[in-house]
Amino acid sequence: MVKKISVLVGSLRRQSIARKIAHNVIDLFPEGYKAEIVEIRDLPLYDFDYDDPEVTDKSLPAEYTKFRETIKASDGVLFVTPENNRCIPACLKNAVDVGSKPNSDVAWKNLPAGIISHSVGRMGGYSSQKNLRLALSYFDMTLPGQPEIFLGQSPTLLDDEGKFNNEKTIEFVKGYINNFVEIVENN
Repeated sequence: MVKKISVLVGSLRRQSIARKIAHNVIDLFPEGYKAEIVEIRDLPLYDFDYDDPEVTDKSLPAEYTKFRETIKASDGVLFVTPENNRCIPACLKNAVDVGSKPNSDVAWKNLPAGIISHSVGRMGGYSSQKNLRLALSYFDMTLPGQPEIFLGQSPTLLDDEGKFNNEKTIEFVKGYINNFVEIVENN
């Protein structure tokens, strides 16, 4: 049976470095895995009124339902994110919030998760990854420990076609994906 991995990219820009990294990483999953980007760009901003049974004049957006069902049907979730102002990009935090409701049916609950962060600076998105880990810890998601993946000076890791340009990076990221896959297999 094929394992489904939902890949969430913490950038809405079509040509973002995070999206290019995600495409590279998708190719590193082993046979028997289907990793696909789940778009978050069209998720309306989270508003609890949508999930509050007391509020009858605001219908639950179809985008929320589709997103939640996609995540719940996944065997794991991989987040690939830049760092925005030392934090999680707003679009990614919004996706986390949308998946966190309703309280009785949280999409994230107990799913294995992986995080790859990057930045144009040397720290590789350290702050965004730590903030995202904190948010996800609430849902009992299992994440790989060491090594964590912080891709610093990320534009220098990609060639003109958006592919990783060196074996060292490929092997490092592939090792992380292998750790993540092991968690998915044991979940």
